[in-house]
Amino acid sequence: MQLRWLAVGGQVVTILFVDRILGIALPLGEMMLVLLLLVVLNLASLVRHHRVAADVRNGELFGALLFDLGALTTQLYLSGGASNPFIFLYLLQIGLAAVLLEWWSTWVLVALAGLGFVLLMGAHQPLALPVQLDDGVPRLYLQGVFVCFLIAAGLLVLFLQRISRNLRIRDEKLADLRQRAVEEDHIVRMGLLASGAAHELGTPLSTLSVILNDWRRMPVFKAEPELIAEIGEMQAQLDRCKTIVSGILMSSGETRAENPGWTTVRDFVDELIEQWRTHRPPIRLDYENAFAPDAEIVSDPALKQVLGNLLDNAQEASPEAMAVRVERRGQDLVIIVADEGPGFPPEILAGIGKPYRSTKGRPGGGLGLFLVSNVMRKFGGTLDARNRSQGGACVTVTLPLAALSPVQVSEEDAR
Repeated sequence: MQLRWLAVGGQVVTILFVDRILGIALPLGEMMLVLLLLVVLNLASLVRHHRVAADVRNGELFGALLFDLGALTTQLYLSGGASNPFIFLYLLQIGLAAVLLEWWSTWVLVALAGLGFVLLMGAHQPLALPVQLDDGVPRLYLQGVFVCFLIAAGLLVLFLQRISRNLRIRDEKLADLRQRAVEEDHIVRMGLLASGAAHELGTPLSTLSVILNDWRRMPVFKAEPELIAEIGEMQAQLDRCKTIVSGILMSSGETRAENPGWTTVRDFVDELIEQWRTHRPPIRLDYENAFAPDAEIVSDPALKQVLGNLLDNAQEASPEAMAVRVERRGQDLVIIVADEGPGFPPEILAGIGKPYRSTKGRPGGGLGLFLVSNVMRKFGGTLDARNRSQGGACVTVTLPLAALSPVQVSEEDAR
């Protein structure tokens, strides 16, 4: 469409220059009618482009290029036929067809362009050259060929540059899809490993729980209050391990609750923070839950786990103090986690969300933000990380509320 606008403008300028400046009489009415038809075609193409979401099919492109070829043939017929130096613009039409169309359509267009060239050698309206130009036909022809060359070269460069840019964009998208496929395969393997480990840990944890309950009833331990207290702490930690194992199995799809756990955003985040603080060393945590108005969501164990990983990372970077703020931005849940640590190195920020990129220097490190990033992508959310000007790092998680309450959204859509 852009090339057609350029063609229309160029033809208007050329026709007026030849008719008014060079004094070569042209059938202006017929030639302007052809240009008007090209304008109508382009306007129809614009309407189709904005109103129809489907991809442009080969037949549509073939029909449009046939129309362009017919318009060029008509203009040449009205202005000297094969003796018109602009006849080489047929090559531009063929070049566009070779890039845009399927192979059979391209060869059909080549055959039609060749047929048009042959017909124009015998059938055309001759140009009535003024006397002052009649002796300079070769010179005038060469000048016209030069102008035609400049137009064809310029349009080809413009079009091929656009095609090359589109190819680069497509290659970048394909590379991103391949990277996502590799990351998702990595997550699947990690999930299978975690699920298998959870199954294997279930039996020894149950055995330890039975033994600890037996110990609490034995007289030798009942006589020692300190031992009873320590056994109670061991039982609490063991129950926490069993809860983690159950959460892993639930997240991997091994088990499911009878009914989905419905909650609200405020309760979900409050519970997450409370559970996280219970089993962590004392730390100054500035927590602000400013989410309003509240919304009902499904309590997803996987989401709770990865948000816990995000808090763990902040606590490891800043053992003394950190801040968490929850807010609502339109139809999105936003969780901001800020710490007072050293911040992210530039190479970590450049590849945020990539596996095994960590400053902790231990094997298997760097998976926390990787898992958070992929779970956010699963929910249609985003993960943004930056360093704060006053020191420390800030990680912002944005989640669409519609993804957290799929049942509610589907019921509203049904109504």
